[in-house]
Amino acid sequence: MSKQYDRAYFDKWYRSRNHRVHDRGEVRRKTIVAVSLAEYFLRRPIETVLDVGAGEGAWLPRLRAVRRNIAYIGIDPSDYAVERYGASRNLRKGGFADLASLRFRDSFDLVICSDVMHYLSERDLRTGLPELARLTGGVAYIEVLTKEDEIIGDLDGLIPRPAAFYQRLIERAGFAQAGPYCWIGPEIREVATKLELP
Repeated sequence: MSKQYDRAYFDKWYRSRNHRVHDRGEVRRKTIVAVSLAEYFLRRPIETVLDVGAGEGAWLPRLRAVRRNIAYIGIDPSDYAVERYGASRNLRKGGFADLASLRFRDSFDLVICSDVMHYLSERDLRTGLPELARLTGGVAYIEVLTKEDEIIGDLDGLIPRPAAFYQRLIERAGFAQAGPYCWIGPEIREVATKLELP
């Protein structure tokens, strides 16, 4: 990995007033959308969350604000993030293409993969997506930037692919789009009615 996801990286892109890519309320708003859609299709409160590319686990406090007792696991390739926040935020070392080797038996109510896929090789995408689909027992929040988007922030290593590329790849893995960046996993796809999906 040529890019270093160290403390300086997270300080610059997540905390620096001049460089940070998200305002303070953005993750909270995304959390509300993802949790609401997952619970809508599951027809119950979410209990389990897998965050792939979790970084420092920034989603966890927002998730706990709306569902205090959720079981959360974050996966990230950053040694810094796992060493610093592993114990307090339940972060484990691993990347998108490593999902199958992590050997999760059960699926998760909500799977988060935010701001990850546009940095991955096509090979890693094709390796990880089937396992991401298998692990999605409810909804996956897959935030990915595309060639058609106005992209700000960390452009180092970003691969600007067309939206249609991601849509085809995600759908081939068995997902159905259900809202902004939200995809129903194959496990519950059949429960959705025709007009619930775009």
